[in-house]
Amino acid sequence: MTANALPTAAARPRRKQKNAGLKLFLDILNHGALTLVALAFLFPFFWMVSNAVRSDAEVLAVPPRLLPTEWQWENFAEAWLRLPFGRFFLNSAIVAGGVTAITIVVSALAAYAFARLRFPGRDSIFVAYLGTLMIPQVMLVIPLFLIVNQLGWVNTYQGMILPMAFSSFGAFLLRQFFLSIPRELEEAALIDGASRLRILVSIIIPLSLPAIGLLALFTFIGQWNNFLWPLVVVNGMEYATLPLGLSMFQTEQGTSWNYIMAGAALSMLPGLVLAVILQQVIYKGITVGAGFGGR
Repeated sequence: MTANALPTAAARPRRKQKNAGLKLFLDILNHGALTLVALAFLFPFFWMVSNAVRSDAEVLAVPPRLLPTEWQWENFAEAWLRLPFGRFFLNSAIVAGGVTAITIVVSALAAYAFARLRFPGRDSIFVAYLGTLMIPQVMLVIPLFLIVNQLGWVNTYQGMILPMAFSSFGAFLLRQFFLSIPRELEEAALIDGASRLRILVSIIIPLSLPAIGLLALFTFIGQWNNFLWPLVVVNGMEYATLPLGLSMFQTEQGTSWNYIMAGAALSMLPGLVLAVILQQVIYKGITVGAGFGGR
C-alpha cells in the first residue's frame, strides 16, 4: 500500500499545478475577451471625442485618421458659445427631471396597487396596461400633439413633460420588485394602524431604492436624449432641448461635424454623473433585494 500510495501523493502537486495553470489560462482568456468587447463598445465614444477636437475639414478627410493632426480643444468652447447651450442644458434638465420625478411617483403608486391591493380584474387590467408598451411612440405623436395643442401647451414645459411622464414600464419594473418584499412587514404595519400610503412611503419605497434608482436612471437618460417629441412640440430656441440644439449645427451652408461632436460629448456628462451617483444606490440595495428573492 505504501508503494502504491507514493506515486499518487507525488502526482497531486503536478495535478494542482496543471489545474492552476489551466485556471490562469482561462482567466486570461476571459479577461482578454471582455477587454475586446469593452473596447468595441467604447470605440464610438473615442471616435466622437476624437472628431470633437479636430478641424471640420479633417473630420471629412479620406482616409480617416484615428487621432487628429492638430488638437483643437477650443471646439468645446466654440460649440458652447455659437448657440445658447446653457439654455439648452437648462431646458433638458427641467424636462428630464420633471418626467423622471412624475414617472417615479406614478409608477410607485400603480405598482403598489397591482402588487398588493386586491380588486376585481386586477390582473387583466395589468396585462392591458402592459400592452401599451407595444404601441410605438411614433403612432402616438399626432394624437398627443392634438391634445397638447387644444390645451394650449405647445412650446411649454408642461407640454414636453406631461405626455412623456406616464409609462407602464416603470409600473412593471417596480411591481416585480414590490412582490419580492415580504408581506409580513406590511401586516405588522397594518396591525399598528398604518395606512396603505404610509406603508408605501415608509416601508416599501426605502426597501425598493435599487429598482427606483434604476428606473430614474433609465427615464432621465431616455428623456435627456429624446428628440422626436421636443421636435414636434417646440417651435423655437426658448424651449429647445439639447438634441434639438445639436441639430441646429446643420444649416444650409453645411454641417459643422466637429461642433456637433463637441456638443454631443458635453451633453453626455449629466447622464454619466447620474449613472455614477445612482450606481452606489443600486449596488447597495441589491443585497437587500437578493435577501427577499427566496421569500
